[in-house]
Amino acid sequence: MKPLRNPEREVLHFRERLVTASVVVALGFAVLCLRFGWLQVVRHGEFQARAEQNRIAQVPVTANRGLIKDRNGIIIAKNYSAYTLEIEPAKVDNLDATIDELATVVEIQPKERRRFHKTLDDFKHLDSVPIRTRLTDEEVARFTAQRFRFPGVELRARLFRQYPLGETASHLLGYIGRVSTKDEERIDHFAQPANYNGTDYIGKIGVESSYEEQLHGTTGFEQVEITAGGHPVRTLARTPSVPGNNLILSVDIKLQQIVERAFGDRRGALIAIEPSTGDILAFVSKPTFDPNLFVEGIDPVNWDALNGSIDKPLLNRALRGTYPIGSTYKPFLALAALELGKRRPDSITYDPGFWSYGGHLFREGGPKGGHGAVDLRKSIVVSSDVYYYVLANDLGVDAIHDFMQPFGFGEMTGIDMEGELSGVLPSSEWNERRFHQKWFGGETISIGIGQGKNAFTLLQLAHATATLANNGVIMKPHLVKAIEDAVTGTRTLTVSSESGRIGLRPDNLALVRSAMVGVTTETSGTAYAAFKGAPYETAGKTGTAQVVGIGQNEKYNEHTIEERHRDHSLFIAFAPAEPGAQPRIAIALLVENGGWGALAAAPIARAVMDYYLTGKEPAAVNLKSSDPGN
Repeated sequence: MKPLRNPEREVLHFRERLVTASVVVALGFAVLCLRFGWLQVVRHGEFQARAEQNRIAQVPVTANRGLIKDRNGIIIAKNYSAYTLEIEPAKVDNLDATIDELATVVEIQPKERRRFHKTLDDFKHLDSVPIRTRLTDEEVARFTAQRFRFPGVELRARLFRQYPLGETASHLLGYIGRVSTKDEERIDHFAQPANYNGTDYIGKIGVESSYEEQLHGTTGFEQVEITAGGHPVRTLARTPSVPGNNLILSVDIKLQQIVERAFGDRRGALIAIEPSTGDILAFVSKPTFDPNLFVEGIDPVNWDALNGSIDKPLLNRALRGTYPIGSTYKPFLALAALELGKRRPDSITYDPGFWSYGGHLFREGGPKGGHGAVDLRKSIVVSSDVYYYVLANDLGVDAIHDFMQPFGFGEMTGIDMEGELSGVLPSSEWNERRFHQKWFGGETISIGIGQGKNAFTLLQLAHATATLANNGVIMKPHLVKAIEDAVTGTRTLTVSSESGRIGLRPDNLALVRSAMVGVTTETSGTAYAAFKGAPYETAGKTGTAQVVGIGQNEKYNEHTIEERHRDHSLFIAFAPAEPGAQPRIAIALLVENGGWGALAAAPIARAVMDYYLTGKEPAAVNLKSSDPGN
């Protein structure tokens, strides 16, 4: 039998449940309203910013890198824009398969595959790595049509650096390359590291590196609306970039090319300086290399060829090569003898072809039987070794050191290029510090002919020669003459005043200068054959620097010595050197393993002087002479 229903109780229970449900719903709506209020009012700004970040991307706009021009306005480093095909490794499952598939759409050569993998290995932090650069319009169209097939592969417009003269001036220009981890540490020390956001390339060596911040420019930014897939839709706002400053080099690029051609396949270096300003007119290191190889990332084959070459084309011999400078040291020693009162112009030293010290025989490098009676002027003209053996002994190593140091020997010149070496200007103090032993008198003898423990850079020798030509007024050598604002065209000189002066007596300078003129104009002069018939006067000095030692009783014979063990050939000069004339050019050059200074170095110097002073371009340079000297 069914129990009787109680309608009143059921209604009561229903009302209780309804009230409970209403309270729960009301509380739920209250919580939602509070949450909505919290999100929409209290945290509105934060979530609006997040939404904008998802919708809008801040894209850096790389500035045009500054141009590099020579002193006459010829552009030797410029930019060009091109499309590049880049792969984002994190978004690609199989790189090699993707590259194979891409090769059916655009041409990808084996060297480009090698370069891609080398860049991937060397720069693991990169989000995107180029597989092809400088795509043609047809290739751009083909890839764009099939882009959907290649997730993780993007087509981008990039600015690329170009060196239109190829290998010319490669060591002074340097090159740019991908930003490495080491470069990022360097950027952190720049005045404005944030300016490098979005920057992929940076100067690595040469003036591209030393003037990096001036060349780089100011990075701009674009606010770009993007889709959920990250593809741009439209540009909302733009802060334009500011192009980098242009560099106006002091170098005459035509002179640079003539010097590089004159060297041919020989190894060596030459630096030409305008004495009155410190402008470097030519800065040559041979062999050279093509800096364009490095811009997009050098491929392993070219890298191995350059890095493994016995000729060391990547070594900047003008800046970082240290050498004994042979008899080119003699004019400076002669000046020291006069200034310090160790010799008078008419003081005579007899040169029988040898000099004995402590039981060791120091031989004359010139004719058998020596030069006979030699005064100071003749010692430079004929390059008497015996005269300078005796003089060095009389001066002593410390007096030589103290006189030579103001000329810049053994000191960094402060040139506007990174990596300069200081070389070695020996002294007794240096010897004790370096070798923990005292300096022996016999070691000074070789110092007198630029050998022994002397080790100078060619830049130091060129700087000292320019200072001598400038009557002791020191001008800091520099490769960049001025920095040019790319927008206004305003130029600012990098060096505008002298760095100091060496107090030298005019009559002593005149005597040494006259003797150096005799080297090129007198029949007994060691460079007479090279400068015979020149329509201007040149003050010069040949030099020969020993690479390997020979015994006391042995005679040097280059034909019996392996080529890389032969003596180095050197020459210093300045011109015009007529009395009262202001020299316009001073040079120092070295031909590695070239033998006598008159055989290899002096003819190159003549070609340089002929072009710079008369405009005459040499058809060829004869690296042999019938009148050898040291």
